[in-house]
Amino acid sequence: MPPELLYAAEHAKGFMPTEEGLALFETALRYGGRGPICEIGTYCGKSAIYLGAAARQAGTVVVTVDHHRGSEEIQPGWAHHDPTLVDPRFGKMDSLPAFRATIAAAGLEDEVIAIVGRSERVAALWNTPLSMLFIDGGHSEEPVTRDYEGWSPHVMPGGALAFHDIYPDPADGGQAPYRVYLRALESGVFKEVLVEGSLRVLERI
Repeated sequence: MPPELLYAAEHAKGFMPTEEGLALFETALRYGGRGPICEIGTYCGKSAIYLGAAARQAGTVVVTVDHHRGSEEIQPGWAHHDPTLVDPRFGKMDSLPAFRATIAAAGLEDEVIAIVGRSERVAALWNTPLSMLFIDGGHSEEPVTRDYEGWSPHVMPGGALAFHDIYPDPADGGQAPYRVYLRALESGVFKEVLVEGSLRVLERI
């Protein structure tokens, strides 16, 4: 990964450890040459830098889908809440300005295309095969299930489906992404090809 983009990713606001981010970059580089990459759950753009860096090298683009009002775990009163991201005019979270600044500062505005909206609404309109899908949106049962059901059918044969925050041990983190990840494995449609920390990469058979 180019050092200036790695620096930008490491210093961006977000929750992607460097080792997992680099694995995400390598996965996007491996699969991205076949079509667009899609990220569900963008927050402030940290992981989008890793994906965008790979997209530039692979000659493709990253489409990020996020309503930018924040998932459950970053709302007021929760452990990951950042009060600087609250829009005082509406009293709601708004990570879109931070995301745009992050991507602009990294010089990746040509590679990273933002769609602002709810995942399930956008998925219902989507019809382009994806070389890679990265699911990292809401981490409770309903949003993770909607993201998987709405978007995984668009992963092309031989394409990649990646999940973040997969914790087999409940003591390490929430279990909803883990259960949906197991569902993907048990579907017979995907096989696991990479494990790096809490990142899991599956390939469509």
